[in-house]
Amino acid sequence: MHYLSFKKSKIIWGMLLLIVLSLSLGIFWYKVSQKNKIGNQKIVFENKGDEYWEDDFRLKELLPVDEVIPPPPPPKMEKMKSSGCVADGLLNGYVDGTDGLLKLINRSKCYYLHRSIETWLQAPDFEEVKKNMGKIEKKEVVYGMFIAEAISTKTKYYYEAGERELDFDKMCRSGSKNFWGEHTCKPSLAKKEYQRYVLDITKRAMDLGVQSFMFGQVFYQDYISEPSIGIVLEKMRRYASLKGMEIVIGAQTNDIEDEKYLRQFDFIEGGVGLTSSLAIENGPCYSRWWKKEGDWCWALLWHDKFKNKANNVFAHLDWSGKMGDDMSNFTLMSDGERAEALRHLDSYFKERNVGFLMPMVAVLPKENGGCHGKSKKFYSADNKYSCDDEDVINSLLD
Repeated sequence: MHYLSFKKSKIIWGMLLLIVLSLSLGIFWYKVSQKNKIGNQKIVFENKGDEYWEDDFRLKELLPVDEVIPPPPPPKMEKMKSSGCVADGLLNGYVDGTDGLLKLINRSKCYYLHRSIETWLQAPDFEEVKKNMGKIEKKEVVYGMFIAEAISTKTKYYYEAGERELDFDKMCRSGSKNFWGEHTCKPSLAKKEYQRYVLDITKRAMDLGVQSFMFGQVFYQDYISEPSIGIVLEKMRRYASLKGMEIVIGAQTNDIEDEKYLRQFDFIEGGVGLTSSLAIENGPCYSRWWKKEGDWCWALLWHDKFKNKANNVFAHLDWSGKMGDDMSNFTLMSDGERAEALRHLDSYFKERNVGFLMPMVAVLPKENGGCHGKSKKFYSADNKYSCDDEDVINSLLD
């Protein structure tokens, strides 16, 4: 009797243990499935907005309907080359004294405003851009946007198509965290989140009439051996076509020699490599850094080694914010030397069918010690400041 009772209790305890184990497994699998469900929902949420770029029918839904700006005339590449000016950050108030600089541009013969929207470590404020574009009185002008190789991971940017804030941490190229300083990185076009950002800011710029776009140091933003940029270029051009406008897209390509890669762009762009003696080097790499085979090549893109593989080439007085760059050397010259340098560069590059972009607004090392604009950190050609190159530049613009 006791044996049967003991056996019965063992069966009951066994059944209870089985029930407990079944419940535990059920709860565990429920949690796993819920976690997967949340993960899948998160992926769907992150991908929201991508569907618009998959076909023209959906892409048309992104065209503005409230305030439609008529498409500007097609950009004239030859005129961009002969009447192009560097106007760094002019439209988004990147430099000091924006109102005065807008008046400077209105007085000028500049047709192409290169880098007039700056994105270095900051997303463009399109309300500010729109306001400043309204102050440009020129009847014919091509605005340029610079798509920088530097982003801040702290940037706040609302992605309307995806109904969320973009995550700039997810845009970073592997191994590039803090490359430009704390909370910065090099963005990678292999990252979908960065593609979303680029497509959104260029779309919004096109909606305002911007027609020229340039990727800064594209070898930082793209893996040249396994490129991702072609997808972005195709979508940018497709959106422009739906708007009935023509755009041009360029890149700072440095020493990339792959002709197929270079021909993707309407133009490539790089610095002059200006020395204090006004010398223009005849080699493909600037001798300040390149002394022998294997040294780092800061490419002079107007050299035949690169120029013959590209559709068009622009050259400008480059800057890095450090002493000894093109803009640093230029502003350390006397008034007469700067005028001579500008005439020499204009003539030299015209003979080679290279567009030399006249400096109107650019960045300087604040410790440079030469002439400057309203602030020591920026160059301005305005006659009211110490460089006063405005008249010489206008005399050289076609």
